[in-house]
Amino acid sequence: MSTESDTGNHPAPSAAAPQAPGRPGGVPDAAYGSALTEAGLGIRAAEVLRTNDMGGWTKAAPLLYPHQWSWDSAFVSLGWAQVDVRRAMTEQLRLFEAQWRNGMVPQIVFNPLAGPESYFPDPARWAVEVSPEAPVGVAETSGICQPPVHAIAVARIWEVALGTEAEADVRGRLRELFPKLLAWHRYLAEHRDPSASGLVTTYHPWEGIDNSPRWDGVLGRLEIGEVPPYTRRDVQHVADAGQRPTDAHYDRFLWLLELLKRYRYDDAVIHERYPFLVKDVFFTSVLIMANRALLEIADVVGATQAQRAAIQGWIDRARAGVAAATDPASGMTYDVDLGADAPIEVATFAGMSALLDAGAPTARRARARSLLDSEDFAGHPDLRWAMLPSTSPREECFDPRNYWRGPVWPIVNWLYWKGLRDGGDTARAAALREAALDSLRHVGFAEYFDPMTGEALGSAMQSWTAAVALDWLAS
Repeated sequence: MSTESDTGNHPAPSAAAPQAPGRPGGVPDAAYGSALTEAGLGIRAAEVLRTNDMGGWTKAAPLLYPHQWSWDSAFVSLGWAQVDVRRAMTEQLRLFEAQWRNGMVPQIVFNPLAGPESYFPDPARWAVEVSPEAPVGVAETSGICQPPVHAIAVARIWEVALGTEAEADVRGRLRELFPKLLAWHRYLAEHRDPSASGLVTTYHPWEGIDNSPRWDGVLGRLEIGEVPPYTRRDVQHVADAGQRPTDAHYDRFLWLLELLKRYRYDDAVIHERYPFLVKDVFFTSVLIMANRALLEIADVVGATQAQRAAIQGWIDRARAGVAAATDPASGMTYDVDLGADAPIEVATFAGMSALLDAGAPTARRARARSLLDSEDFAGHPDLRWAMLPSTSPREECFDPRNYWRGPVWPIVNWLYWKGLRDGGDTARAAALREAALDSLRHVGFAEYFDPMTGEALGSAMQSWTAAVALDWLAS
């Protein structure tokens, strides 16, 4: 990947961005000493994007994540749209340069300047060249994917560009990107759902929600073979290793990677032989939201009727799949463990996935809204802010400091905010936005934070956290 900017110098926000006090890397400690104003928050958020800008693409974070991650990049584009709308489109075009031949957008596009010691697992461990579908001569990538936020971001970029001097340029880039987005969604609808259940099959915890308790049962059944030696690098960039997945989780993550290589990343073989196959209701619901956005983009680029019909068909099938995965008694939507042929009945944010689909039946959305506001989730009395934690505080497995096992993730709350707003629940969406912005004024742009204390956790100067802050401020 080039490190030269595709768009020239980025315009500065209305005031010079001051250096943030607190931890090294410009990220404040949990309380900043005092909360920022919204204007100050926007200035600092733009500075985070500029700091992580590699010229055409953006690092997920300065130290822990020095490469381009797929769904991080989509969220990052939301932020860039408020700073430089052309630069926002460049972010997505650069990511899609690494798209696989079968349409998959890889989880990671590696930064060749970072070196193999910068992150583990590195390109050599992924060895995607065993697959005939992997890109050749473009960039080194991982061999899995992540939730398809991209069309959602691109539709937002277009919304920002409308009526500006950048409109014609962005429209031209939309025409270039549309067939790639269509191929990406087709891959998920067909290769990741060969049984036409409507639900996307996820192959690995790293396809979005790494150490969520949603995966514990499947991982616990794994018979692990010989995992080549490795040195974890993620724990070197956080305040304490307790914020990250355990070594036991990592052994399982890496054994699954070895199997994927053995099967040459072939979707048909994976569905036949592989031990980690989960019908993922959150991933699927993000895809519904993304397909609704893709229909908006289809209008802009003049897509064919056949293309529109295909997208609508994917929406309808996915909507039926999510409905079938919803427990009629509790209203929770649960993933399906294909290995056990059973729902994964653990209470996480994924259980309210119906809220991500603005076109879902009103009754289903109302039940999901009740769950969101219940004491199992955002209504829990001990929460610092009324936001959605990654796992219910009432679950035995809840851990408020450990990655996806309890902390609040701003990017997840952004998706639920958008789902609420687009579905017409504007008052609840506004309340969630206000809570989120207040949290970021105090916590800063951490990767995630303790839902009870508001302590910043994980990586510092996280690009996607800064990006959703900018979009919330503009909304």
